[in-house]
Amino acid sequence: MNAVAPTLALPATGNALSLPAPVSGERHEIDSSAGKLSYWAAAPDTATNQTPLLLIHSINAAGSAYEIKPLYEHYRTIRPVYAIELPGFGHTSRENRQYTIRMMTDAILAVTAEIAKTHNGPIDAIALSLSSEFLARAANERPQAYRSVALISPTGFDTRAVRWIRGSRAKPWLHKTFEQPLWSESFFRLLTARPVIGWFLKKTFGSNNYDRGLLDYDYLTTHQPGAQHAPYYFVSGYLFAQDALALYHALPMPVWMSHGSRGDFVDYGNKTTVEGRPNWTITVFETGAMPHFELPEAFIRDYDAFLAGVEKPPVP
Repeated sequence: MNAVAPTLALPATGNALSLPAPVSGERHEIDSSAGKLSYWAAAPDTATNQTPLLLIHSINAAGSAYEIKPLYEHYRTIRPVYAIELPGFGHTSRENRQYTIRMMTDAILAVTAEIAKTHNGPIDAIALSLSSEFLARAANERPQAYRSVALISPTGFDTRAVRWIRGSRAKPWLHKTFEQPLWSESFFRLLTARPVIGWFLKKTFGSNNYDRGLLDYDYLTTHQPGAQHAPYYFVSGYLFAQDALALYHALPMPVWMSHGSRGDFVDYGNKTTVEGRPNWTITVFETGAMPHFELPEAFIRDYDAFLAGVEKPPVP
């Protein structure tokens, strides 16, 4: 399936706007314990024995695989690359159900297992923001499946009091308020008007120099049927783990963490708890929370340098 340019489309049904491909390559669908999942796949034209790379977008009102597009389009010419669309986002099912940490983790594990049907050996994986917590959980549960993990602007390192108990930060009363039938959809439309999305992107990038293609795609993906359901669980705390820091500490494989230095997402006070660990490498970019958009060449250079130090495990 070829990608379609992320420009505004005419209404398809009702108030819905047609959703183009977030990246190039082919879209695949699988059934899993997390529901019907969609992911994108591409590879070089010539055969390669390079380790596959799984890319995982963030969770927010407008989460989509477009958020990792610069990395996907670069690496597809070098190695097999995959981009998951998590439950409630993109072309994956957006039905009205409970969205949980377990569901997001299972979705990552399901696509990882699907990749293993084609490629022997563990994979590399990159996750953005909150999805770093899901990837860390998946990698702890199935460490043999991941050669390395990379975390871009990961949540869970802020200076709030560290908690080591399992569970989420869910506020059921807040979710119930958001999902009241009288205003559930209309309130989400207010939150995802183009000026509001632009305002959030400005806070994320720490400047007005944010990617306009991302703005276009964010608008399209938030105007799909059922687009509000997963984001309402996100803002109600259901997808934030109490034990995120413990998950990061437990990772046994090489880990690359990167983040920016400006914008609203710069509190990494607890990263000192992993600095100096032999399997951790940390890079700070003079960017906002999406360094792979602002400085793609520097980001890719530093990530490749990290991978160069990762021992290639034997194929079973």
